[in-house]
Amino acid sequence: MTNAAWITLLAVLTAPPPTGANWPEFRGPSGDGHSSATGLPLKWSPEENIAWKTAVHGTGWSSPVIWGDQIWMTTAENKGKELYAVCVNRTSGKITHDIKLFDVEKPGRINPLNSYASPTPVIEAGRVYVTFGTYGTACLDTKTGKVLWSRRDINCDHDMGPGVSPIAYGSLLIMPMDGCDVQFIIALDRKTGKTAWKTNRGIDYSRRQYDTKKAFCTPIVIEVSGIKQLIAPCADAIIAYNPDNGKELWKVPINGFSIIPRPVFKDGMLYVVTDCSRPQLWALKVAVKNGKPAASIAWKVKKDAPQRSSMLLIDGLLYGMTHRGYALCFDAKTGKTIWRQRMGSAYSASPLYADGRIYLFNERQGTTVIQPGREYKELAVNTLNRSRIMASPAPAGNAIFLRTDTHLYRIEKQTAEKK
Repeated sequence: MTNAAWITLLAVLTAPPPTGANWPEFRGPSGDGHSSATGLPLKWSPEENIAWKTAVHGTGWSSPVIWGDQIWMTTAENKGKELYAVCVNRTSGKITHDIKLFDVEKPGRINPLNSYASPTPVIEAGRVYVTFGTYGTACLDTKTGKVLWSRRDINCDHDMGPGVSPIAYGSLLIMPMDGCDVQFIIALDRKTGKTAWKTNRGIDYSRRQYDTKKAFCTPIVIEVSGIKQLIAPCADAIIAYNPDNGKELWKVPINGFSIIPRPVFKDGMLYVVTDCSRPQLWALKVAVKNGKPAASIAWKVKKDAPQRSSMLLIDGLLYGMTHRGYALCFDAKTGKTIWRQRMGSAYSASPLYADGRIYLFNERQGTTVIQPGREYKELAVNTLNRSRIMASPAPAGNAIFLRTDTHLYRIEKQTAEKK
């Protein structure tokens, strides 16, 4: 295929999907947990509003990604020695592909809250891109399941297992690799899997202990005054890069590591959690000065920030969940706490905003639905028996696709005819 033909095909494959139809990467089309899906259910239970549920073998916390009638996710068997990509038919719930991609002779240790299949894939028309961090990255044909390319030479010591999800940008697949031994960002050509650029973090970690150099933060691409910026926090810094070539644009020092929540951005303001064990929430003003991108600190919240789940930004308010089970609402301009609500369970999955509601998914099978606003207003509490929820949900059409530790659920309003 000529370069011109590939560019034309890429434009077709990456064209925006119909409103609310697809969920192509971690936290959706815009990377911020917002969905344009409508008609989603408010209430459900094991006996109510479950269109289907499908058992998924192994263990994996990767979120489902959706394109057309396909849902893809990853999973691991045999304590991380066998790594798979699984495809489920969106209409029927039947497994259509179950592909073992990699064998791992000696998997590294894993945190009990993590899995060997935690990074969420990226999907587009005809292709799905999956990664297991240091254990392997591959591109598959979504129709046949054929492996189009794979890489096993992109390595670091995750220490607690892989956690960063890749993102699509232009013709590139971009992945941070912030391990205890090496720390870099790599961009792969999505067509071939070859390295387009690779940038070392450029931070002096000589005074840090070995296990405090890592991070697990999925980056975002923002645009300010016409300039694209790849925002990729890591241990000791929030860093912006040129996503086309990996050149560093600006850097803001922090004191933190093992960063997990994906940043959110709107109206020139960037919101980043700076640490996992003692998280702070920082707001940065991102601007272009004399033709050069720059960032400055607008405010900080030094306690009550999410450790694991990413945040939602809705109408000037920031919403988040601490791992210990507090729902938080902040004023996005000032950082002032608007409300703080005890929820009673641990949270790892990122919240979802869809159909005018916020869906909060805890680790003990429960989902609390709340009304956005300056006062806490609970709309519903739903449970799925004996199900652990670690993966963030994926809405599409009129349904929520929710992965638990054992099954993938299609949660959708059921009419008498469907029953």
